[in-house]
Amino acid sequence: MLRHELQPGKLVTGTLLILVGVLYAGDARGAWETPWFVAVPLVTGGLFLAGAVGFLTGRVRRRRTSGRTTTDEPGPDRAA
Repeated sequence: MLRHELQPGKLVTGTLLILVGVLYAGDARGAWETPWFVAVPLVTGGLFLAGAVGFLTGRVRRRRTSGRTTTDEPGPDRAA
């Protein structure tokens, strides 16, 4: 299986949307009563949280890659 880059923002979005689906599925089966207006703050807050997580992930990844430099000169540990 090919490895891929982890994207935490999409993970947060998917988790919140699954939660909303489970809430309304439970309401449809009669397990509990979910008001119609519950989905709006959950989805809106989840998308905001996913955007913040995605932004922070991008900043961390950009900082990690900008700190790595390669040189052709031998370092102090390597003899020329």
